[in-house]
Amino acid sequence: MGKIIAIANQKGGVGKTTTTVNLAAALGVLEKKVLLIDADPQANATSGLGIDVESVENGTYQLLEHIVQAKEVVVKTNSPNLNLIPAHIDMVAIEIELVDKPNREYMMKEILAPIKDEYDYILIDCAPSLGLLTLNALVAADSVLIPIQCEYFALEGLGKLLNTIKSVQKIHNKDLDIEGLLLTMYDPRLRLSNQVVDEVRKHFQNMVFKTVIHRNIKLGEAPSFGESIIAYDATSQGAKNYISLANELLINHGKNTKTSVR
Repeated sequence: MGKIIAIANQKGGVGKTTTTVNLAAALGVLEKKVLLIDADPQANATSGLGIDVESVENGTYQLLEHIVQAKEVVVKTNSPNLNLIPAHIDMVAIEIELVDKPNREYMMKEILAPIKDEYDYILIDCAPSLGLLTLNALVAADSVLIPIQCEYFALEGLGKLLNTIKSVQKIHNKDLDIEGLLLTMYDPRLRLSNQVVDEVRKHFQNMVFKTVIHRNIKLGEAPSFGESIIAYDATSQGAKNYISLANELLINHGKNTKTSVR
């Protein structure tokens, strides 16, 4: 059975889309069948995998509106074993359009049910907010991965996100787990970066991934070429970090480890 992982943090600029795209690509390289769902109206995951956003006719928006079925909007990417359900800027209207619909929190769960078992992993790139789109992703997901940048405001808003996850567990999805907290944009030369790593590990202990994503120029360049970091420069620090993260994820799932915020 496939595992659905939401990559979420309502704080922008934490490496959320970078993590979704490159973790998906890394899992694909490790011969897992992966589907990435772009659930962010900015559609950066879509363009980051080489898909022209303007050419997207059907994607996440049409799925949530029940205009099309999941199988009809899945597109292949140039990355091995990685498919995509793309996004378009028109998805910005979905929060307003869903608000009056019955079972609005369960739309994504419903549309993914028919294809869940066709993949080893389904990764959802969430919008940088705690609105209906992100709530849909958390209700549909088996677990949530939270990127945290190694900077001064690293823990800002994290408590609010963890409280949202607790609410989802209580009301909508009792099986939702924390996949882990991922430290991103780490610069070992900076005292602040090291302080943030120490602080997060001290407070959250086994909830934090051992893998840390280093600040890396190549990681920033890859999306402009419509490629994952692995396709763009497989020898870079960023590529090594995300392969390491994918391996750690697979090892954790082999152990069936679970982390809860209950």
